[in-house]
Amino acid sequence: MEILLTKSDFLCIAIIFKLWYTAIMDEKIKSIKQIADNRAARHEYHILERHEAGIELYGTEVKSIRAGNVNLKEAWIEIKDGEAFVVSMHVSAYEKGNIFNRDPLRRRRLLLHKREIRKLHAEVKQGGLTLIPLSLYLKGSRVKVQVGLCKGKKLYDKRESIAKRDSERRAKRETGKNLG
Repeated sequence: MEILLTKSDFLCIAIIFKLWYTAIMDEKIKSIKQIADNRAARHEYHILERHEAGIELYGTEVKSIRAGNVNLKEAWIEIKDGEAFVVSMHVSAYEKGNIFNRDPLRRRRLLLHKREIRKLHAEVKQGGLTLIPLSLYLKGSRVKVQVGLCKGKKLYDKRESIAKRDSERRAKRETGKNLG
């Protein structure tokens, strides 16, 4: 028994496959899992812009990051020779990685478009601004970094934000008591 398929049959099969594949990929992309958050950066800086960037990692680093063994507290981003690098981001050695583990504090390249890097570099060169990694998360199976273009806070700005946060907490606590 011989089955003959026409050109239109092949097109229908291709369209159905593409719809099925995009539905699966959309589900994978939608799943975002937060790994690390740089809360100190939110206290120390005014965040002007946020950008999403990929990060170049080795296998044992990805496994260590998935386990949550990463620290962004003292990390910053520098742009050198048209490339962006995360400096001082501590990724602990993977327990089962033996000889394949890398230096925990090595510079890691960020994956951004050239025009994004040029734009960020121009804004940082103007002065008073810096690039800080704000958070690290998994988007699907890929590790992503949220990069913030930040301006340092003065001491009085920090005090002001602390006072505002405390007053919001007090107000929330009071409304909770009134309802209960």
